[in-house]
Amino acid sequence: VARAEQIFDEVIIAVSDNPRKNPLFSTQERIAMVDEATKDIRHVRVESFDDLLVNFVARKKAKFVIRGLRAVSDFEYEFQLTHTNRVLEEDIDSVFFMTSNKYSFLSSTTVKEIALFKGELGPFVPEYIEEKIKEKLNY
Repeated sequence: VARAEQIFDEVIIAVSDNPRKNPLFSTQERIAMVDEATKDIRHVRVESFDDLLVNFVARKKAKFVIRGLRAVSDFEYEFQLTHTNRVLEEDIDSVFFMTSNKYSFLSSTTVKEIALFKGELGPFVPEYIEEKIKEKLNY
C-alpha cells in the first residue's frame, strides 16, 4: 500500500464482504484493522464491497486494481483474474506489486492456522493485529 501510494493519488483498499470466504473477522472488524495498519500512509481509504471487484472499481471511477504477487502460483491466478476482469470492464487494468521478501511465503490461511494452534504470531503480523486475533480466539 505504501508503494502504491507513491504512484497513485489515492489508494482505496477494498475489503471483500464475501460470506463464502469464511473469514475469522467480520467485514467491519477487518476494515478497522486495515485502517489501523495503514493509519500512517497518506491518501488511503478503506471500503467494503459485496459484489464483483470490477463493479466496485467502476463505481469508484477508478482505472486500476492493485494486486500483490508472492509466487509464480499467484501469477497464474492473477493472470486469469485480470483477463476475466478486462472482459467484464475493459477500461480497468491491473497493476502488480511483488511482495517484500519478508512476506513472500505468507498467506491469511497460514496465519489463521498458526493462530488456531496458538502459535507465535509476532513474526507474521503487526502487534495490533496479533492482539485482535488473540482476542477473537480467546487466548
